[in-house]
Amino acid sequence: MTAVQERPVGGSLIHQFELGLDAPICLTWELTYACNLACAHCLSSSGKRDPRELSTEQCEAVIDELQRMQVFYVNIGGGEPTIRPDFWHLLAYAVDHQVGVKFSTNGVRITPERARFLASTDYVDVQISLDGATADVNDYVRGPGSYDTALAALQNLQDAGFKDAKISVVCTRENIGQLDEFKELADRYGATLRLTRLRPSGRGADVWDELHPLPAQQKVLYDWLMAHGEDVLTGDSFFHLAAFGESLPGLNLCGAGRVVCLIDPIGDVYACPFAIHDNFLAGSLLAEGGFQRVWQTSELFTELRSPQTGGACAKCSFFDSCRGGCMAAKFFTGLPLDGPDPECVQGYGETALAGERSIPAASQDHSRSGATRNQPVLLQLMTRPPVSACAESPLAGYEPSSQGGCC
Repeated sequence: MTAVQERPVGGSLIHQFELGLDAPICLTWELTYACNLACAHCLSSSGKRDPRELSTEQCEAVIDELQRMQVFYVNIGGGEPTIRPDFWHLLAYAVDHQVGVKFSTNGVRITPERARFLASTDYVDVQISLDGATADVNDYVRGPGSYDTALAALQNLQDAGFKDAKISVVCTRENIGQLDEFKELADRYGATLRLTRLRPSGRGADVWDELHPLPAQQKVLYDWLMAHGEDVLTGDSFFHLAAFGESLPGLNLCGAGRVVCLIDPIGDVYACPFAIHDNFLAGSLLAEGGFQRVWQTSELFTELRSPQTGGACAKCSFFDSCRGGCMAAKFFTGLPLDGPDPECVQGYGETALAGERSIPAASQDHSRSGATRNQPVLLQLMTRPPVSACAESPLAGYEPSSQGGCC
């Protein structure tokens, strides 16, 4: 078992975060794997509900514990969380117990009535998922009709007077050229743009070779974020881009198991919202001691909070900036966790990908067995298999400040 490192007095905020906190600043909670869509890049391979998902009473108990631990907010996702019949009850229950809620939705249940309710509620943030600034690009990945659904939800929120909704975009090869258009959409609806990284997990593993941004597009994204980053949220999605030279605004650190984690629909706790896999399973909140015991004592989290070796990356002059990149991206492309990020902007990832590697099999899949009416066009058009089996903050919305506050 890895020894717990004694926390030093003082030091930078980032260094304190690396050693972990007594409670996560925020956490992602996948309330259900049920979803009306079947997005091609879904991290959790959502579609069907897991019959073991936590009951309303169990969810309330989780919220009670988060309140006791003084968790700043919970980022609720899925699946499509609003499909759960008790979603609106649980949202209100969290707010009433001083746990802020940020929830991600494709917009299917954001009716004018619900939008008015959200506009009247404190401590709630709404993220509408949109992966194309135009219908053809978005629906290619998220399914026919999903673009119109998302824009209707944004319009309903704006009409209801909801302030500062988020447009949440997964950056792909198809939409990097639309960054300005995304920003214009956000401005039109009085929203804030949030960009996240495509990860090769869940169904994203099947389309990663086809959808992840090309090296030249990574530089386009970096330059755009350097110019607009103060007005755009990224969480910890793009710290691997720091190897271009200058760190981006925000937290340039992998927060997995240190300041963030994930709770899945059945109460299992994972280190990273982008790595729902047995290798990153820290425990179950249904066991004795609940979530607090998992967060504070699990061997996996203790290991992640211990000093990490840089492996081959430690020799790179940019290691202190990019920290070796994303743990989930490396794992799901079969690269060692102490090796380079598969999208390393200095080119070391390409060399690593060309070598011998073992692609991990998915540990769970909640995809529907048959196609749905909202099946992404991407999967219908693919006439060949991906090149390989492996074909974004957590800290979403969290920005460190001199006062140590969160926004």
